[in-house]
Amino acid sequence: MHSEDGVIHLIRLADRPGTSGHSVSVRVLGRSRPGILTGHDLLDCEIVIVAEESLNASFAVTLFPEDLEDWEETLAGLEARRFGTWLDSGRTPSMRFKSQESGGLLVSVHDGPSTGVTVTLPLSVLPPTWAAEQRDLLTRVREVYPREVVETSPGTYEWRRNHHS
Repeated sequence: MHSEDGVIHLIRLADRPGTSGHSVSVRVLGRSRPGILTGHDLLDCEIVIVAEESLNASFAVTLFPEDLEDWEETLAGLEARRFGTWLDSGRTPSMRFKSQESGGLLVSVHDGPSTGVTVTLPLSVLPPTWAAEQRDLLTRVREVYPREVVETSPGTYEWRRNHHS
């Protein structure tokens, strides 16, 4: 589940080895502001897009706990071969997923808040287990970075009872 540099992936989609060399991933770099109530459960991440030797782009993104729930719902839709959008709040780059007739996936990242750039990458030969693999990655992120803060009323936060700091 870890990459060679110890970074945990939330999403890791890649064509089968020996094909296009295209990949899209979301790497979790760590908690945004560990130990600070309002930022402890936020995760600093980067969306990384690689297309062979010609393109290697990354977009910084901070994920809220509800973004993980949204990804779980988006993934369920993708498994049913429906169009999916994730991170479309406007505060971060957004991701769009479109199933292809061939069984592949067209993935677009739109960096609306910052550069305005959109990168679209075809993943034509995903392994049949790709959706299950994404669920496993999501479970792993939740295990490593559990929610440790609760909002008791609007704007009021406290540590969950089982938090050990």
